[in-house]
Amino acid sequence: MSYLEITWTDDDTGIRGYVVIDRLSRGVAGGGLRMRKGVTLDEVRDLARGMTLKDPVLWQEGDRYVPFGGAKGGIDCDPYDPRAREVLGRWARAMKPLLDVCFATGEDFGVRQDVIDEVFEENGLEPSAHAGYALVPDGEAAAKAREDLAWSVDVDGVPLPELVGGYGVAEAALAALEHRGIAASEARAVVQGFGSMGGAAARYLARAGVRVVGVADRDGLLHNPDGLDVETLLLTRDAFGVMDRSTLRPGDVELPREEWLALDADVLVPAAMSYVITADDVERIRASIVVEAANVATLVDAEEALRARGTVVVPDFVANCGTNQWWWWVVFGDVEPTADSAFSTLSARMRPVVHRILERADAEGVPPRTAATEISHDIRAELDARYPRLATHPVA
Repeated sequence: MSYLEITWTDDDTGIRGYVVIDRLSRGVAGGGLRMRKGVTLDEVRDLARGMTLKDPVLWQEGDRYVPFGGAKGGIDCDPYDPRAREVLGRWARAMKPLLDVCFATGEDFGVRQDVIDEVFEENGLEPSAHAGYALVPDGEAAAKAREDLAWSVDVDGVPLPELVGGYGVAEAALAALEHRGIAASEARAVVQGFGSMGGAAARYLARAGVRVVGVADRDGLLHNPDGLDVETLLLTRDAFGVMDRSTLRPGDVELPREEWLALDADVLVPAAMSYVITADDVERIRASIVVEAANVATLVDAEEALRARGTVVVPDFVANCGTNQWWWWVVFGDVEPTADSAFSTLSARMRPVVHRILERADAEGVPPRTAATEISHDIRAELDARYPRLATHPVA
């Protein structure tokens, strides 16, 4: 059962928005805000529960950042709708009592952080993560200074904040390949979604030697069995992750978007919508590894069917936790606001965690999601015992 659930209706448009706080820790819960047509309270509830699991996964002894509880926001609006920005502003004003005190939010599917920052400022609101800044030991000003430095870092033409999440996904995929005994140089990957998460995952898989043979965006699927030019596609996409088809090379083929599941590859990376892999899709999938960059990408029955045929699914709350973790590490001063610090810390933590999860799953004969959930709960229990005043809602 969630700690708090809110359904909001915009008076001007009838558009609905949601906030779900699954759990508070230190009086705060964190999680992104997504905007897409069709988002539901059930979906936001699933995402908030995932945030509760996600936040402790990469925690280590000595971190200044003690994991918050999980929360999520959602607005049932197409981000391309000309009214979207105004609706976001009205949602934010309505949620101000939570945002000021206990709900720290940021970008998610359909909403970029720079847009959130602009809209919150236009509406006279504190920064979207204000509730979390209040717990930084050296104060909000120091936290914001570190964050501003990190946000100003450019890595080969792409801002660092748009890369850390996908870098973590790539590291999770590389660990899964290691677990399976597949060399990166022999592996092929397909990425569905080319926003900040999918684009960065594709970049760092390619840089590790993996051939990225397919990338899907809103307008279709690009495929090249010899590998796509990920870097060019990355630097020419628009703000919504749509690739510029004028940059395609001979050998690059355009296919229907839904064909991404059936391409011949070792790794599938769903990095856009939730609930995109269903039981009906399982027979089409040829990959032996699925790494969930998107939240709740695989339905339960599909995950069970994939496991039965020997396909490993690295769960969302592990694979895609990099952005959330890095943000708070920067804010609390656990990492330097540099690309080297971000990437080295993520790699040093993500790969061992994924190996630990997959090894535990094999040893116990359980799905990786079950093993990862047990590990997350173990860390939460340790922190709750150490800081009993921080635990305000039990893990379900």
